[in-house]
Amino acid sequence: MEIVRLIGTPFSFFSYRVIWALKLKGINYEYIDEDMSQKSPLLLKYNPIHKKVPVLIHGEKSICESMVIVEYIDETWQLNPLLSTDPYDRAVARFWAKYIEEKSYSTWNVFCNTGEKQQNAIKESLEMLKTIEENALGEKYKLFGGENIGLMDIAFGGYAHWMEIIEEIVGVKLLDPQIFPRLNAWVKNFKEVPVIKDNLPDRDEMFVYMKNAREKMLAAP
Repeated sequence: MEIVRLIGTPFSFFSYRVIWALKLKGINYEYIDEDMSQKSPLLLKYNPIHKKVPVLIHGEKSICESMVIVEYIDETWQLNPLLSTDPYDRAVARFWAKYIEEKSYSTWNVFCNTGEKQQNAIKESLEMLKTIEENALGEKYKLFGGENIGLMDIAFGGYAHWMEIIEEIVGVKLLDPQIFPRLNAWVKNFKEVPVIKDNLPDRDEMFVYMKNAREKMLAAP
């Protein structure tokens, strides 16, 4: 059996997407913590194009970009499938996963900016959340994937843990339970899944890390 390794960073939501997929599949893997301020020869060897994490190394094959990695994992290991066998359902899940990839930058911009830029990012974030609340999450299921975690749950998973920290640091409430009751119910259900609950970064440590990171970004010229 080929060795599986994951290059990631401790508080990267993108790394955790891959961790959750590996854990859901029951795959043994070696986790390699990367220092992005001093990128290792291993990272540069296996992701010479973008030089970013996460990177999955399966034997000597490297796969980059978190959602590409998640789909690779799903196709390689059959246990606990993340995508339906139905072609239409797979297409819908991929559509929403792509939508999240394209739109979630707005929430990061809320975190990284102040003033007018932040206000514009807040507006865009709320529009994205409204679209997902009204169109992507059905009333009869606990999760986007139905009763079990699927591709879209993993794609959107950062909003279950990282969002509340961003809100606290910035002082802005985005995921208001009065406005987004379905999404808030999803957050609760997602974090109650044992594989997710047991594989989340420490909240207090992540708060300190993200608060310091934001202060550095805002202080930069």
